[in-house]
Amino acid sequence: MATSAIGPGFLTQTTVFTEQLLASFGFVILMSIIIDIGAQTNIWRIIAVSEKRAQDIANDVLPGLGYFLAALIVAGGLAFNIGNIAGAGLGTNVLFGISPQLGAVLSGILAIGIFLVKEAGRVMDRFTQILGFVMIGLTIYVMFTAQPPVGEAVTKTFVPDTIDFLAIVTLVGGTVGGYITFAGGHRLIEAGLKGKSALPEVTRSSVYAIGVASIMRVFLFLAVLGVVSQGFALDEGNPPASVFQLAAGNIGYKMFGVVMWAAAVTSVVGAAYTSVSFIRTFSPTLERNHRYLTISFIAISTLVFAFVGQPVSILVLVGSVNGLILPIALGVMLIAAHKSKIVGTYKHPIWMTIFGIIVVISMSYMGVYTLIDGIPSLFE
Repeated sequence: MATSAIGPGFLTQTTVFTEQLLASFGFVILMSIIIDIGAQTNIWRIIAVSEKRAQDIANDVLPGLGYFLAALIVAGGLAFNIGNIAGAGLGTNVLFGISPQLGAVLSGILAIGIFLVKEAGRVMDRFTQILGFVMIGLTIYVMFTAQPPVGEAVTKTFVPDTIDFLAIVTLVGGTVGGYITFAGGHRLIEAGLKGKSALPEVTRSSVYAIGVASIMRVFLFLAVLGVVSQGFALDEGNPPASVFQLAAGNIGYKMFGVVMWAAAVTSVVGAAYTSVSFIRTFSPTLERNHRYLTISFIAISTLVFAFVGQPVSILVLVGSVNGLILPIALGVMLIAAHKSKIVGTYKHPIWMTIFGIIVVISMSYMGVYTLIDGIPSLFE
């Protein structure tokens, strides 16, 4: 789940908003972490205790609702995956000088190879974990090199100069929005971690996953803040790359290639796996052929990249749109949590329900606000 969240959009969104909001972006990160935990702990617990995937839970709440939710998730996952494939191509371009298109194709083939292995789930888990640690380690190095004003960042995290709803919605959307939170929830079901007895471990895992993604977000925020605080201007065509290069020279630029590629290819794997997990239960034929559906999903994303590209504004926009999907998905899960035909004798904690309702209301309000005022400004 964490490495699904940390993709090209994650890197771009964090960099763009840090450059705009400076140290006050720390407040946005803090708010997003609180919302992320509230959303994800609710969703993962309900999936685990019902022992069903989200689309089947939604269909139990209201017939047909699962198909609607699946359509939203798959569409968002495909849009994100095109950006992920593009990011993988950009990473290989930085590392080896090959064209982004060729790098994207090679990365797509690698991702497909993971799902051709008999123990695909286990290989996917280990692959994403290793690359996740590589990303965080390299970003920590660049952060220290950038020498950020940590004291100011801490102060503005609690007393910001400005509050940006678009940034909050985008960060939440990029961390637990759309398909991302279900990448972990559905993987738990497949791995057999389900039922009431598994809830303590499920809850710990959900918070841990948010923690990993948030640590990466904080380190990248401080790295960007350190660079822009020194008066450097970031390259509008590739903001995160310029952060690594300005902070650590050509070595930093190569490090960015590794981080971008690792972030992109792990997100390709996560998006494909999760998107297909939303449709595989709809018929025995889809269930039997889910591996080939996943491979096709990656192949389509790779082919579309050749015609679509990867503009910075689109990556930010997709994150905010995913943030709009979250209140729908979480709202459905909260309703399901109180239906005995879905969760049996399980009693969902009242405080978690209230926490979830607050997240649904706040994300709905901020999401509508960004649609009216925030998103159009990205394209001015």
